[in-house]
Amino acid sequence: MWRPMYHLFSLVGILLLFATCNQSHIDRKVLVDRHRIVTTKTNPVSPAQVGNGEFAFGVDITGLQTFVPFNTMAQWSWHSFPLPDGMHVEDFEKPVIDTYGKPVPYDIPNPRQPELSNWLAANPHRFNLGRIGFRLLRPDGSEAVAEDLSDTRQEVDMWTGIIHSFFILDGIPVSVKTACHPSLDAVGVTVESQLVREGKLTVFLDFPYAEDGQMNDYVGTYDRPEAHRSVIKEQKDKTVSIAREMDDVSYYTSLHWDTPASFIKSGADSSHRFELRPENTEKLSFTCLFSRKKADDIPVVADVFDESAREWQSFWQSGAVIDLSGSKDPRWKELERRIVLSQYLMKVNEAGSLPPQESGLVNNGWYGRFHFEMIWWHGVHYALWNRWPLLEKSLTVYQNYLSTSRERAGRQGYKGARWPKCTADFDREWPHIIHATLIWQQPHPIYFADLDYRLHPTRETLEKWEPIITATADFMADYAHYDEAQDRYVLGPPVFIVSENTVPETTINPAFELGYWRYGLRMAAEWRKRLSLPVDAKWEDVLAKLASLPVEDGLYVTHEGIRNMWSDFAFEHPALIGTYGMLPGDGVDAEILARTLDKITSTWNFDRTWGWDFPMLAMAAARCGKPEQAVDFLLHPVGGFQFDEHGLATGGPFPYLPSNGALLTAVAMMAAGWDGSTGETPGFPCDGSWVVKTEGFLPMP
Repeated sequence: MWRPMYHLFSLVGILLLFATCNQSHIDRKVLVDRHRIVTTKTNPVSPAQVGNGEFAFGVDITGLQTFVPFNTMAQWSWHSFPLPDGMHVEDFEKPVIDTYGKPVPYDIPNPRQPELSNWLAANPHRFNLGRIGFRLLRPDGSEAVAEDLSDTRQEVDMWTGIIHSFFILDGIPVSVKTACHPSLDAVGVTVESQLVREGKLTVFLDFPYAEDGQMNDYVGTYDRPEAHRSVIKEQKDKTVSIAREMDDVSYYTSLHWDTPASFIKSGADSSHRFELRPENTEKLSFTCLFSRKKADDIPVVADVFDESAREWQSFWQSGAVIDLSGSKDPRWKELERRIVLSQYLMKVNEAGSLPPQESGLVNNGWYGRFHFEMIWWHGVHYALWNRWPLLEKSLTVYQNYLSTSRERAGRQGYKGARWPKCTADFDREWPHIIHATLIWQQPHPIYFADLDYRLHPTRETLEKWEPIITATADFMADYAHYDEAQDRYVLGPPVFIVSENTVPETTINPAFELGYWRYGLRMAAEWRKRLSLPVDAKWEDVLAKLASLPVEDGLYVTHEGIRNMWSDFAFEHPALIGTYGMLPGDGVDAEILARTLDKITSTWNFDRTWGWDFPMLAMAAARCGKPEQAVDFLLHPVGGFQFDEHGLATGGPFPYLPSNGALLTAVAMMAAGWDGSTGETPGFPCDGSWVVKTEGFLPMP
């Protein structure tokens, strides 16, 4: 469990934590409660969720996974299919691409090894721990379907993390409460109804086998019972432990119930379905715990509810907060709703020990892998909202993957550490041309280190990050190719840039990457200075001679030499604008950037733009002194940046949680400002249309 305050706050962080724009206290419970999620039907792709960052449980309108097989996911739920006979991972031969006269092996599919290439792409993948639902019977003994329910209503109480569900079946009301334990992979459920006493409401557990689909709304298949095992390992009064085996994966599912009930395995011996049947009671209460090892203690339901409420109230009462309710602009409530729901979703899905995948713990996108370049959009908001401990846990990936990233760079003939693009619970890249040649994830750890130091300006912080920063900067400096003819350093080719819509073999000097390289090398040099270490001459030389951001006709362009940019490439991520907004502007001419923002606003095909693009544009607008435009970007009507009834955002795959993280990052910047900004809430209009109360935000670099 994390603490709402931590011992290494900087003085400026402490002052900001208790400051407000107008010195008035914000009632955080009132703010959260006015956005309580209320629904009356199941959205088949958008579950209500309970979770703790390590584990999440998605439910339909019944409060369980009764009619829709939503997922039960954990940060540790990874599986790999057995390798084809006779194949070994180490047999994979990385194709070579000539890179400035040097043969460099890249993690791309090998056409001579198609089966092994495909296996490496699909493994490991996240799997669904199991499904829990109600078995509901009609008076004639037939099983009810979703359409048989009436008066359905569900409320997600974000202040306590408890979902309250209600429905009527054949005139009999059913009330359900669902919650997640804050530090265990456990869900607690209480259901009250006359149907329980009549034996017409029982609870089932069902376990799927892993599925190899790249993207799955419902993860796993129930059609391969012979491929895995579910065995009752131990059963005693009111407790049962089920051992699960699936290829080389094993884990346990344990139940404890507080009310009279019996537990049986239903169906044939090969079945993976179990049933909890209440006896002589109108109330059924149980806890279901998932664990890698057999659990000795299973929390009782009351403790799950109490701990959930305690943790969520602590969360909401800590860190930063923003209240827009005094605004005259009628859009204030929708923006505030998105902000509140995004905080809930990010803590449920993205506050764990690994960086999150784009869809968090909702479903599987890209086999459940996480993207190193997206860690920025998932996580930066935690620092700006003064909730650093919720990010810090996953940032250990940089220390854990440092040695393998050094090996990756070394195999290619580079110094330092080359961070992967798309990986899982261990560092093995998914062979793909984009993954192999993308580079904008490389400076991220330097940015995170800077955020950490702003919050904790100690020598301990400097020493903790120094090996990571040094290895990162060593690669960045060595990767930049010296163009002797023009006495400059260039980036690429081959390089896939942020927008992923250009040809990597010919792309050179992308604007965003040049700006980020400058920032990264500048901050790495500053880190050495803080530690009284000698200047690194190579870093300084590359920084001094790095190619300028490409300009054509007085505007920045996506990369040097791009042809017909504004007619042929004005779609996908407009990352060239991120150099002054998302980033502080190293190498940027502010006037050129402002003109470029105007050009993007009038020219870009926003129907082919999504997710974090709009918060990135909002941050650029804020830095350019255009707060009205910043707000407009956060409320843009385009389909690729919308937030549904649960706050789940559109983008690439659905849901697209980088949208939520980016929204929170942009709001924090607009509320607290950035290095060199002036005035209160400088990213919001000051004409009276927006009345913004804040507490606790930190300014952005």
